[in-house]
Amino acid sequence: LVYKVAARDMFGDYLPMKNSIPLALVALGSYGREQLCVHSDIDLMIVYKDVPGYNLKEMIEKMLYILWDTGLKLGHRVHTVDDLYGVSQTDITIKTALIESRMIEGSTFIWTETQNAITQIRHDNIEEFIRLKLEEQEIKHRKYPLTMEPNLKEGVGGFRDANLVFWIGKILFNVDNIKNLPSDIVSEKEYRAFRIALEFLFRVRSAIHLVAKKKEDKLRLDLIPYISRLLGYEDGKKGQMRFAKKVTESLKTIRLYSIIWLDKLTHEYKKEDAGKNYIYPRENTQDLNDILIQFREHAHKSFYAHPTLLQQLTSINKPERLDETLYITIRTLFYQEHCCSIFKALSYAKLLRYTIPPIKKVVDLPQFDGYHKYAVDIHSLQCLYHLEHIKDDFIQMLWDALESDEKAMLKIVVFLHDAGKGRKSDHHFVGASLFKVFANKLHIDDALIKIGETLILYHTLMSKVAQREDIYNETVLLSFASHFKTKKLLDMIYILTYADMKGVGKGTYTSFNARLIKTLYTQSLDILDQKTMLDETEKRIKKETTLKRNSEFQNLSKIQQKKILKIPSNLLFLRYDTKRILAVTKKAFETETYEFAINNKKYLTIEIIRKDNFNLSYLLSKLSRLDVVHMDICKLFDGLKYFKIDFSETVSAEEIDFIEEMIHNAFKPSQSITPQIPHILSDEITIDCEHSKTYALMHLDCKDQKGLLEYIIYLFDQMGIDIATAKIHTLKNRVKDMFLIERNGNFCHNVDTIIDKLTGNK
Repeated sequence: LVYKVAARDMFGDYLPMKNSIPLALVALGSYGREQLCVHSDIDLMIVYKDVPGYNLKEMIEKMLYILWDTGLKLGHRVHTVDDLYGVSQTDITIKTALIESRMIEGSTFIWTETQNAITQIRHDNIEEFIRLKLEEQEIKHRKYPLTMEPNLKEGVGGFRDANLVFWIGKILFNVDNIKNLPSDIVSEKEYRAFRIALEFLFRVRSAIHLVAKKKEDKLRLDLIPYISRLLGYEDGKKGQMRFAKKVTESLKTIRLYSIIWLDKLTHEYKKEDAGKNYIYPRENTQDLNDILIQFREHAHKSFYAHPTLLQQLTSINKPERLDETLYITIRTLFYQEHCCSIFKALSYAKLLRYTIPPIKKVVDLPQFDGYHKYAVDIHSLQCLYHLEHIKDDFIQMLWDALESDEKAMLKIVVFLHDAGKGRKSDHHFVGASLFKVFANKLHIDDALIKIGETLILYHTLMSKVAQREDIYNETVLLSFASHFKTKKLLDMIYILTYADMKGVGKGTYTSFNARLIKTLYTQSLDILDQKTMLDETEKRIKKETTLKRNSEFQNLSKIQQKKILKIPSNLLFLRYDTKRILAVTKKAFETETYEFAINNKKYLTIEIIRKDNFNLSYLLSKLSRLDVVHMDICKLFDGLKYFKIDFSETVSAEEIDFIEEMIHNAFKPSQSITPQIPHILSDEITIDCEHSKTYALMHLDCKDQKGLLEYIIYLFDQMGIDIATAKIHTLKNRVKDMFLIERNGNFCHNVDTIIDKLTGNK
């Protein structure tokens, strides 16, 4: 239409036939390939012959002005027919555009001459054209890898990969469509899968343009909800996951077949890259197991499966499911120094979900967590690569110290650590279960399977603790180390954490967080010999896990839940069930000064929660006629402490009122006592100021006697010593008391004085 308007404006009533005007409009680029997207630039070439009397330059200007006035994004070139060959030699991009040109309007004579020039261009220096286009593709693949925000045009498996097959096919065979390439290059079955993937990506790109309202080649995460809905996927995360998964799957299909076809098209014109260490198909290969064995033989160093081998993999004989023979071979693959090369080749051939069944549900699975950059299977391959190419000398030393079986197990763990994603249950637990089943089928040793399960269950713990918590806090360290109570296990989680973070993408594992993680490792290593505390912490963590699943706990506010889980005393968690813990802590949230409860059913029990100062020695002295069997003292939160005192007998109903009055009086500053000094021998007292970084420990193992407990409490109160946890136990006329005291107080500075006062020397 624009051509007709400009021609009528130029010639008026004397408009000649189109073939008489030596000018033609030619489509280039996606316009020439008939693949124009919504907001794509329109690439137009005007070809003419400068014949005197036609004023063609003025007509060309008129056409361009009209096109610009419409607001179209126009990319244009204007050349004489004689200029075309020379122009094509100046730039590989111009040559590429010319060979995919298409006639739109104008003189068929000029178009015929243009085609003749294009034929000359097509045959000119084919080898250099192929070399430059392959180099260009490699650069783009490095710049735009297959991430969860893929570049559909320039990236791996994108339109440029499909275009390259067409361009080289056009140069060599002058075809107008990939489908028309010789059948020994492109089979009908391969082309069908390729075309389905390409058509889907065309739809996706159109949707991106419509949603973004501009030219956009990157599938941005923020656009996915709108694009998936536009393409008919159900609303919500499930539909978005299905959509993103199909995008990745389609890009991989384009990648696979473009690799195979480009090799067939160009093998006569290019030199193989010796640095890639290609593995080629063998004669007499019978089935997939033969190829896996071939891979195993070459996995002493990194390698690439040659495109011809990738094609063989796509059609090789294999059972419907893995059999025992294949499982035996797959087990041996993990013992190879560079097994990542094997699984990368299987991934390219789209056989990863077949050869490694536990990973089948996460192949192409996106991760919309704002952290990971790749789909799960690609992330897993990246992690395995970094495990085999460790850049940290200290971690490499830890890896080298592992036995062969341990290394193989850890490689399986690294590969499967995220295999449980995409399901309703926590992926840590699902992944550990999948690993166990797979490892059993590979006949991995039971002890190693147990280690592997632990590593997958807690594979995110080290990075979280190192980056989010106080790694110099003893409670934090004990909580972390309780999961990895041997140096071997600690070494392995350190190696796994390194590989996992490196596999996320460039810039995730930095020198800063590397120092944090190493500090956590060394700090944890220092407390591995504290077996008792580690065991107690492990038991506490199990109780906390049970507590978190409790509906009553879940109904508390997030702040209240956090306060309960941060209670410094392990005793509360080790001694009581979840129901009792919730009862104590909920009462504590209601306590402003102090609260108490008296139970006199089987024996007298007094429970006190206090914030104000409390004279416990006074209360015990007033009740000294009663024998204390158990007493617990636990620090809670917000300055609150919990006391539970169990006596050996009940009291009369009349005495309850007196006991209540005694408790109230114990909170009055005026009340004081001078207790009797008990008889304690020095060897009956054990004090350990190096018990932990936070707490000192005092054990008392002596004869039970009246006034013993109130004297100890009185002494500590007089010296300003704060008891964090106390466990008082009397059995067969012997007391076995344990006190945890904060090290930053007055206790460790006065050990000799304390012993002297307890033994009656002063």
